[in-house]
Amino acid sequence: MSEIKERAEAAGVVVASGFFRIAFYVCIVVLLFWIGKSAYHFGYEVFNQQAVSPGEGHEVTVVINEDASLYNISKTLEKKGLVKDALVFFVQERLSNYHGKLQPGTYLLSTAYTPNRIMGILAGDKEQEGASAS
Repeated sequence: MSEIKERAEAAGVVVASGFFRIAFYVCIVVLLFWIGKSAYHFGYEVFNQQAVSPGEGHEVTVVINEDASLYNISKTLEKKGLVKDALVFFVQERLSNYHGKLQPGTYLLSTAYTPNRIMGILAGDKEQEGASAS
């Protein structure tokens, strides 16, 4: 009788370990899928360059301090409703021709501007129209 009990316990351990192994693999697959989806979405947002409100938009005054870091500028633009995501704008600036060229000042920006245009205005690019900096 004890031999049957030992075999039943061994079979139970095998079934339980198999179940947990399968559950572990499913969790890994779901995690990889989620990471891939998140990475794709983030990359799409970085390279998509869409204005917050296409069309007319509304104008917002933004003050950039002398000691403001790029991340602080990004957070300010997000709070003012000029960009959708501060981290996305941060990466866009790092990949753009305007990297390291954003200047302090007071700017009049519109929610209809693309992130690239906003960067151009903040960098003092004269080709970007509609900017007033002081």
